[in-house]
Amino acid sequence: MSVISKLYEGKAKILYQTDVPEILLADFKDDATAFNAQKKGSISNKGIINCSISSKLFQKLEQKGINTHYLDNPSSNQMRVKAVKIIPLEVVVRNIAAGSLCKQTGLELGTILKQPLVEFYYKNDELGDPLLTKDRLLLLELASEEQVEEIIHLALRINEFLQDFFGKCDITLVDFKLEFGLDSEQNILLADEISPDTCRLWDNSTNDPQKRVLDKDRFRRDLGNVENAYQEVLQRVLKTVEANASS
Repeated sequence: MSVISKLYEGKAKILYQTDVPEILLADFKDDATAFNAQKKGSISNKGIINCSISSKLFQKLEQKGINTHYLDNPSSNQMRVKAVKIIPLEVVVRNIAAGSLCKQTGLELGTILKQPLVEFYYKNDELGDPLLTKDRLLLLELASEEQVEEIIHLALRINEFLQDFFGKCDITLVDFKLEFGLDSEQNILLADEISPDTCRLWDNSTNDPQKRVLDKDRFRRDLGNVENAYQEVLQRVLKTVEANASS
């Protein structure tokens, strides 16, 4: 299999067309952005770390019956994936109040939600990725009502798995972003990535509100030690995967 051309370059990945139409190659970058790309930088080895974490989690989700676009890893920062048409929605699942939820509602940071909250954001940089109601989503025909219900169901199943998995890593899953796509048969597949770029992850071994942050908030908020935090997540994920395999 060989690369034919570059299809798309985003903030965190480059997507390439291969000589097999149904298979694409995702190249994970070290570039880091925040606040809709108003803040830019680089995190050493981020591409390798995020690719590895995402690959392990996709494989575990596949074992749980969640269909993903993941196929394999030709190199440490590359992932071969099934070609899908991305549904232009960022699906955010929240377990604990943080970030924009606190800013928009007045909830105190760290408030545990009575039940997971699933939110939809329009994947549109020009509009600033606005929060959408279900009716607005349907008005814009970004997905059908049946697809929305399936996405919510999948997002909650993924959340249940990730909460349990990260708990075994001694990490609290605060919230996270998902993206889904449609394959050639219109099946919904989990796409994009699951990593410290797309999740808020708090270290359970400390109560210090700054030291506990193990995700991109370290970059957003200039907390420092960003690469060390990402590396720590990777090490714990690998250790948990290995422990589960041997049990």
